[in-house]
Amino acid sequence: MSKLLESNALHTAAPAISISHLNHYYGQGALKKQILFDVNLHIDRGEIIIMTGPSGSGKTTLLTLMGSLRSVQEGHLSILGQALHHATKAQMTLARRKIGYIFQAHNLLNFLTAYQNVEMALELQEITAAEADTRIRTVLSAVGLADRMDYYPSDLSGGQKQRVAIARALVSQPKIILADEPTAALDKQSGRDVVEIMEKLAREQGCTILLVTHDNRILDLADRIIYMEDGRLVNHAATAIAQ
Repeated sequence: MSKLLESNALHTAAPAISISHLNHYYGQGALKKQILFDVNLHIDRGEIIIMTGPSGSGKTTLLTLMGSLRSVQEGHLSILGQALHHATKAQMTLARRKIGYIFQAHNLLNFLTAYQNVEMALELQEITAAEADTRIRTVLSAVGLADRMDYYPSDLSGGQKQRVAIARALVSQPKIILADEPTAALDKQSGRDVVEIMEKLAREQGCTILLVTHDNRILDLADRIIYMEDGRLVNHAATAIAQ
């Protein structure tokens, strides 16, 4: 009976990300330029999605809108059931707390150790120091850095820095992970390693992943591939894989 209730709860839960008729513009007046055109997208909880497409096609803009880093101008966008159109700054901040970010540039603070960089992600969490320490050590161990916790970024390789960034994104146990070109600066094996780690940890936490990438070597790790071209989502996933 409890399993049936759990299944029904998952089925009726709001999707991780729901977007309909989303448009976005940069600039004003004569310089106003449309960047996103009538974007429609539905991502279920627990899905791992890869978004690919040419540079300048609007992928990062869409990702920042999903991450509540930009205000929604036209259309509907909701994260875990919370609509972001006309959202206040406080509402956008609350939405961001449910999301983990991993960017191409790892954005680590060079004067903090790997442990301290991950610890920063827990500053707003209402948990005890002991629980925070357990989470930090667990997630750094999970990404293969148990023996590098006290190292500074300057003493870590590119792949290790990106693993710290993954740990930082996952330590707060977010419901959604948004990753923008996380393998761009890594070699083939390191790039695949960090995405496999991200996938494994996210699945363990029941987390949804949306990963923007040009890296065709990791497309097989996705549940679904979406393709963006000239500000529109198009049905060219098969073409993207072939390339």
